[in-house]
Amino acid sequence: MSLMLWLSLLLICMLGAMSPGPSLAVVLRQTVSNGRGHGIAAGCAHAIGVAVWAAATVWGLALLVSRHELIYMMITWAGAAYLAWLGFNALRYAATPDLKAENGKQESYGQAARSGLLISLMNPKLAVFFTALFSQFVSVNQGLEAQLIMVLTAAIVDGLWYTLVALLFSQANLLAWLRRHVKRIEQLTGVVLIGLAVRADMP
Repeated sequence: MSLMLWLSLLLICMLGAMSPGPSLAVVLRQTVSNGRGHGIAAGCAHAIGVAVWAAATVWGLALLVSRHELIYMMITWAGAAYLAWLGFNALRYAATPDLKAENGKQESYGQAARSGLLISLMNPKLAVFFTALFSQFVSVNQGLEAQLIMVLTAAIVDGLWYTLVALLFSQANLLAWLRRHVKRIEQLTGVVLIGLAVRADMP
């Protein structure tokens, strides 16, 4: 893969990662509610999910999703159900007064990572995105090295972006303000996630 071609891929992956969506909401929620490390864990695990979709696309598995409507719809429904579940939990947390202050309950790093991983794995739109993207870069005689470069570029860009989000939003002044308004943030996150679930379930 030439440098210019890789730079084009890098730019598109950056724009895709920076696009607001449920993944951003999950990483922000982990950062605000549990701390910087949890946000980074969610972001890095999200990148693993992105790598899975990217690899599946490069090696042709995503074509199965895009060409077989029933499989795509099943994955879409599963993703919508997961978004709705996340939204419901966010609203339930927001309705609980001083939950963390009362009993010190906090999600583990494993739980934070799981939330980041699942929000990407349960998003079939990533398969559609990578199918459209990689169709411009995959060729018949392309070697394994070039394919690995594409997969790693997508995953690393995604992981670095959400790590940056966690680092920025965990700055003392900004984090203090966010935590003062954590209930509102949880409510907004819940509404957004449920709204995305309803939208994802629509034809």
